[in-house]
Amino acid sequence: MSPDRPTIALVTSRPQLETGLDRDLPELARSLGAAGADVATVSWDDPRVDWEGFDLVVIRSAWDYSERVTEFVTWAGRVARLTVLANPASVVRWNTDKRYLEELAAAGVPVVPTRYLAPGDATEIPDDGDFVVKPTSGAGARYAARYEKGEYDAAVRHIERMHGEGLTAMVQPYMPRIDETGERALVYVGGRLLHAIQKGAVLAPGTAYDDEKMPHPDLRPWQPTPAELDVAERALAAVPGSPELLYARVDLVDETDGDAPCVMELELVEPNLFLFLDRASLAAVTEEILTAAS
Repeated sequence: MSPDRPTIALVTSRPQLETGLDRDLPELARSLGAAGADVATVSWDDPRVDWEGFDLVVIRSAWDYSERVTEFVTWAGRVARLTVLANPASVVRWNTDKRYLEELAAAGVPVVPTRYLAPGDATEIPDDGDFVVKPTSGAGARYAARYEKGEYDAAVRHIERMHGEGLTAMVQPYMPRIDETGERALVYVGGRLLHAIQKGAVLAPGTAYDDEKMPHPDLRPWQPTPAELDVAERALAAVPGSPELLYARVDLVDETDGDAPCVMELELVEPNLFLFLDRASLAAVTEEILTAAS
């Protein structure tokens, strides 16, 4: 390690290295290199990587972690004992289980109403409108599906499939205003708002839970409202222990009645930062990473 030329690992997954789906990753690596860092883009589960040899390890697109959550959390804890991990291992452990929504709600943060069904729990399905079923550990809409009122049997089979794999299911009302106002993602770096985006609805009726989905359709820049900024900052303030976060993304939708925003997800592990939609943001992220590595 050299204080004059920091060594930084940008952590992805083997599928991302093969497909290049993370559009920001090569640009971020080039920007950090041009700014004077030694940068390696590596897969989190590559046994050849010497994590101790880096000043900073930044999780970026480890988008296969949800299929191996226990292994991933263990990896994060091990790396954090060897060097600086961003975000911290405690945050990774907390944020890889979407039951964190319960904690946000208890702290007074408005969230999408959620019922959790662990293996062995009785299956309870809403009977008053469309609803969503997904796992508490998931990424890229994996194992997520939208059901219309009355599609009880299909939803039960979906939940049974997840329970058979040891997964806890989340059951949420479908937030209908997402079809009108979309989902908004507010991106923070170094504790400051970087930029925001709006995207369309991900889950269409009739799409099976095991079908491949586009996780970020119809992307466009967005100017967040004061209400959205307030909810996002309250959510970040409710993270246990008030850890320093290198990056964060707060995903918001409108409540069913009215346009008040609520949290759909708080992404602190490997969120897409959508740097390609705001070219000025690349320099800001580069600067924050270099500061964290110093």
